[in-house]
Amino acid sequence: MWTAENRARYDRSQLRYPSDLTDEEWSLIAPLIPAARRGGNKRTVDMREVMNDLMYVPGTGCQWRAIPKDLPPRSTVNYYFCRWQHDGTLDRLHHALYILCREQAARKASPTAAIIDSQSVKSAEKGGGGIDPSGFDAGKRIKGKKRHVLVDTQGLLMEATVHAADIQDRDGGVMLMATLFGLYPFLLKLYADAGYQGAKFQQGLAHVCHSVNVEIVRRCDVGKFVVLPKRWIVERTIACLNRCRRLSRDWECLNCNALAFLRWASVRMMLRRLCNHTS
Repeated sequence: MWTAENRARYDRSQLRYPSDLTDEEWSLIAPLIPAARRGGNKRTVDMREVMNDLMYVPGTGCQWRAIPKDLPPRSTVNYYFCRWQHDGTLDRLHHALYILCREQAARKASPTAAIIDSQSVKSAEKGGGGIDPSGFDAGKRIKGKKRHVLVDTQGLLMEATVHAADIQDRDGGVMLMATLFGLYPFLLKLYADAGYQGAKFQQGLAHVCHSVNVEIVRRCDVGKFVVLPKRWIVERTIACLNRCRRLSRDWECLNCNALAFLRWASVRMMLRRLCNHTS
């Protein structure tokens, strides 16, 4: 809640852009950035400015060609955006910050409970003439893509995947859980809504995560708003991620780029949580 006491902790008016990294945030990120490749000329790019650029684009929804001139050129930033996405640097950076957030909350690195949910997002105009990986979600009447997210009880993003909106939640949920690859070995409980009920999801989950039990949290039939146990956590996380305007719609032609922006939004959220903690 915004109060006179804690408003100063979130004040970023002294920065060039509100999305720029503070010194404390950069001290967390700097050790996680891989060193320059051996051979050739020495690296001349300011990596802090590259990170500022990677925070600016998702936060503002800015086009690559519209990046401000006082930030590194779009060709440089896009190079690191694609390179860190494909060599696993983004995944390692995200997981390292996730562990720090768990330690700050006095929790173990591997959670024992998680919540799964999906969000259908409308597609925007796209050029190129290639195959459009989007689909039509008949339940929500949305043509676009679907973001499947898995969060812990602290609201931190554990894993995510992006696929066409016409894939059912029970099928997309199995796809998401299959990407864990034993990353969270102590995961025992999975909370989900009614879209994941049925034998098909249970059977698929049994093939990829043998020890995880599913608990369906059904919506209340009362005609007023009721906060549902555990499910409100993943809804809050989706709302926080959507503060990054790049995620307001599906702007990406490739699902891997859409997933990368989702992870950068999560990195931004975890950095704010780590550095704006109460003393």
